[in-house]
Amino acid sequence: MAGLRRLVLDVLKPHEPSNIILALRLSEVENVEGVNLSLSEMDQNTETLKITIVGDDMDFEKIKKVIEDLGAVIHSVDEIVAGKMIVERVKTEQD
Repeated sequence: MAGLRRLVLDVLKPHEPSNIILALRLSEVENVEGVNLSLSEMDQNTETLKITIVGDDMDFEKIKKVIEDLGAVIHSVDEIVAGKMIVERVKTEQD
């Protein structure tokens, strides 16, 4: 089955729980094979994260629920890859 294979999410979360907890919880979602979480910005109360999630036939609603259950919110879905294979984006002069 193909379905969702990669998601890149822009997420805003409070400092607690830790980013480690968030990454581990996301990695436990059915069909998720890997999670890459990087800190983009931090202020006194919140952190902005870029989260890349890869797998096969992932369920966006289950991923979203884990994020929201930990007090975070998805600001945007920056990349979606679906189908039988992952298509790598061609870099442009703006990149």
